[in-house]
Amino acid sequence: MRKLIIGCGYVGLTVAREWVKQGDQVSALTRSEDNARKFTESGIQPVLGDITQPESLERLPEADTVLYAVGFDRTADKSRREIYVTGLDSVLKVLKQRSQKVIYLSSTSVYGQTAGEWVDETSVCEPERENGQICLEAEQLFEQHGFLSTSVPKSNAATAVILRLAGIYGPGRLLARMEQINAGEPLAGNPDAWLNLIHLADIVQTILRCDTNIHLEDRYLVSDSRPITRQEYYLTLARLLNAPEPRFDSDGSGETSRKSTRFNSTERAAGMNKRCSNKRLREELGVSLTFPTIAEGLPDAIKKN
Repeated sequence: MRKLIIGCGYVGLTVAREWVKQGDQVSALTRSEDNARKFTESGIQPVLGDITQPESLERLPEADTVLYAVGFDRTADKSRREIYVTGLDSVLKVLKQRSQKVIYLSSTSVYGQTAGEWVDETSVCEPERENGQICLEAEQLFEQHGFLSTSVPKSNAATAVILRLAGIYGPGRLLARMEQINAGEPLAGNPDAWLNLIHLADIVQTILRCDTNIHLEDRYLVSDSRPITRQEYYLTLARLLNAPEPRFDSDGSGETSRKSTRFNSTERAAGMNKRCSNKRLREELGVSLTFPTIAEGLPDAIKKN
């Protein structure tokens, strides 16, 4: 089978390697000559191009399945909207005629709930933060281009499934202030805010499941089976690291908090303060999570970190 990955980073590269193991023909879009060489060494066919340069997308090959896993590169001279919306729009115009299925990685930031409510795929999406608004705008492009079952039928036969990912963690990406915890420094933010997480391995198995010949809904919320508070998350992490019990500077008034205002993506997700239900993921898509809670997932991530 022919696979194409657009956004071959932490998640995308892991999926690419799995597809290569299966014997699939895997291509990946990249802007970097260095990455192109690394992809070739891993059995991945590099395609030089940039989603913000539409003319370069003419090089995209035909594919049975496309994984779109583009993240926001803070070092690039592009805005979040240019990457997530304008770039995606350009890609979808090309993929209409060159793909059968698109698996799109979105985010639970599309939800605007802030009072600890449970959310699922049917919940209202009214994000107040800019990143959530942009993610939702990107999702809506799939309907506008006719990729979703709820769309008015268009001339293309391609379909899409949107995976709304919770905070990602795993080997090499714990999304935690490990040095801060080891040093006993206070953590900025509300310790009672709800946190939703998903291990890399379970994201990968969800993507592979979506790449089978089964009925798919338009959207799945991809989170583990037990939302936790930030306090419990960092307390568990500290115990596993044999570090001091974490302290929080909830009002952000301390000097340490001012130095630590650039939260990682897990902490930003926690600030939204909702609880994500994975019922559709488990019961309808049939995904049996390898790491249903951090009790199983954090030790694995630390061991392989």
